[in-house]
Amino acid sequence: MKIQNTFLSVSRRQFLKYGVAASALAASPFMISGCAIDPVTGKKQLMMVSAKQEIGIDKQNSPHQFSSDYGITQDKAINRYVSDVGKGLLPFVHRPEMPYNFNCVNANYINAYAFPGGTIGISRGILLQLDNEAQLASLIGHELGHINARHSAEQMSKGQLSSILVGGLSIAASTQGSGLGELTQQLGMLGQGLLLSKYSRDNEREADYLGNEYMVRAGYPSAGFVDLMEMLNSLNKEKPSSVQILFSTHPMSSERLNAALYRERGIYAQSAEYSLKRDRYMDRIASLRADQKGIELLQVGEKYMAKKQYDKGQQSFKKAIKIMPGDYTAHVLTAKAMLARKKYKPALLYANKAQKLYSSEAQAYYIAGFANLSLEKFDRAYKKFDKCDHLLPGNPQVTFYKGFCLDKNGDKKPAAQNYIRYLKTVRQPNKYSRYAYIRLKAWGYAN
Repeated sequence: MKIQNTFLSVSRRQFLKYGVAASALAASPFMISGCAIDPVTGKKQLMMVSAKQEIGIDKQNSPHQFSSDYGITQDKAINRYVSDVGKGLLPFVHRPEMPYNFNCVNANYINAYAFPGGTIGISRGILLQLDNEAQLASLIGHELGHINARHSAEQMSKGQLSSILVGGLSIAASTQGSGLGELTQQLGMLGQGLLLSKYSRDNEREADYLGNEYMVRAGYPSAGFVDLMEMLNSLNKEKPSSVQILFSTHPMSSERLNAALYRERGIYAQSAEYSLKRDRYMDRIASLRADQKGIELLQVGEKYMAKKQYDKGQQSFKKAIKIMPGDYTAHVLTAKAMLARKKYKPALLYANKAQKLYSSEAQAYYIAGFANLSLEKFDRAYKKFDKCDHLLPGNPQVTFYKGFCLDKNGDKKPAAQNYIRYLKTVRQPNKYSRYAYIRLKAWGYAN
């Protein structure tokens, strides 16, 4: 590639090949095959991914998933409680050397997930569905099972891992909106569950077995694991939409419940004398339960948003704010609903309030940037996008919008720099990359 005015010159052929290059770069760390010892079975296994690479993938992707889920809860007591329960299982895991961390995230949907390097997220939505600490230990134990059995690394080694996880954020641009002035349900950040590994039924069975073992060895009754399976199985039948994302990554079946019952009555029968620790659980999540009505209103509003009934979504979100005036998630969701209705000024007010409520979380800055962009306040929009980029680097759509704001202000040189950076990141051409390429060509940076 030629150097032109200190920028890389971009040809149309090179532009079209950027996606291929990005794929190759994303996949290259996993091209060296080798054998490893399965930490659970002790047998040799084909493994192309090292523990160091698992940790690297985790560090790259988990912050973006957490931001998609409106950040880690600011309720330090609840987050500490979730972490303490998780840490109580670690003496019994097969990979104690991994850098585990356990987090409650502000998402309203029902889910729990693990990244391969040891990061685990538990949504506040699922915490409200649990009844005791043994269920929480079972939930965390199951996610620890995925990490310890190296299920994500196994999928990578077999070439079956979703390109979303391997490529990380390089495809995020195609999910952010259908046009420069349009909005989608997932405006602003990545979609819920977008970066999460999709497990097989065999993976789920093994994670259940391991999670059940970890929680019993930590002093919980196996009945807690059965209770968790019964709750999930019931939700799967009665309210499938509420657990859609959970079961898209963690396939549910009656077989899993039956296997838990079999273990409870068999190898873990002696655990019946252990306590479920229900009172302690209810006490520790009391502050979250106090917000349950508000969170349920947010869940209803999100269902309206999914149906593009933005006015009803907005109404539900605003009702939630009356119950939870200091809730970050409620304010961001209200701002999104208003943006969807092209009410940019009030959307900006709610986004700015959200920033004050949670100044270190990136999503509100993105929403404010988009609102300012829609109001053609390009300087302000750039500052919001730049702040978002500082808090959560690596989202290519933010890079594009920074370039777009600079472009609109006539700052060609830094705009071109951002456009080129964006083009190097995306995996395949899309309307944003085409726009960036056309601008670069017009300025003489592409041929």
